[in-house]
Amino acid sequence: MPYRTHIPARMACLGLLLAAAVGTAHAGRSCEDKPLTPQTLQKSLDLAQRIAQVLDAEHEKNGTRVVLLARVGQDLSKYDLRYSHYGWAYKTAEGPWRVAHKLNECGTAGGHIYRQGLGEFFMDDLWRYEAGIQVPTPAVQQALWSFLTQPQTVLRLQHEPYSMVSYAWAQRYQQSNQWATETLAAAMEPASVLRRDQAQAWLRFKGYEPGVLTIRALTRLGGRMTAANIAFDDHPSDKRYASRIETVTVESVMQWLQRSQLAGAPRSLP
Repeated sequence: MPYRTHIPARMACLGLLLAAAVGTAHAGRSCEDKPLTPQTLQKSLDLAQRIAQVLDAEHEKNGTRVVLLARVGQDLSKYDLRYSHYGWAYKTAEGPWRVAHKLNECGTAGGHIYRQGLGEFFMDDLWRYEAGIQVPTPAVQQALWSFLTQPQTVLRLQHEPYSMVSYAWAQRYQQSNQWATETLAAAMEPASVLRRDQAQAWLRFKGYEPGVLTIRALTRLGGRMTAANIAFDDHPSDKRYASRIETVTVESVMQWLQRSQLAGAPRSLP
């Protein structure tokens, strides 16, 4: 699958999964293109411009060239989550910042890797116009930059079958945040992490702990029957029956990166 640089349709992330799982209008039907209003377009571009200024300042002051960049696609407060989706923003040799991240085409059970500008990254129908930023250590940045800028490596761990709540330690499906986190593992150990199971083993060894969502049986059943991009059958039965859904969330990654001293403290930028 080529490294895509455009948006074919309105995309879904973890937030849309959770919305669908609890029976909102997104459940049970294909996503429809939602025309951008001038107000929405302006808000998205304003946010992208603010983030570009922050990242450029980071680059000028500290030489920063890779950051974790998160967005607020949905209201996830009932799950104690703020951010729905993240990707790796990196400064190109040409100058502009680009974001490498995985997106699920709405209404399908597949996801692909995209390289987008900041404007495109924030052009979705956001719940809140703010971003989360976390700056990795220089060594982590170097590893990620080398990995993300090469087509033969950035796609190494891409796995098309997609579930918004894929089990963090399985390989049947892969959601957006999971791809970004596994890609970090491959970037840090490019010679030895060649497969997803190896990436997950590295993450376990480094102390990563996935987010835990409480999703009840009827909600799981409804989500699985009405949405192509929601599946729970990769989760261990004991955890699933206990309504314990362990998946890769933005907050769990941010907390782990700071705890393991792979990155500094995350910050929110309105």
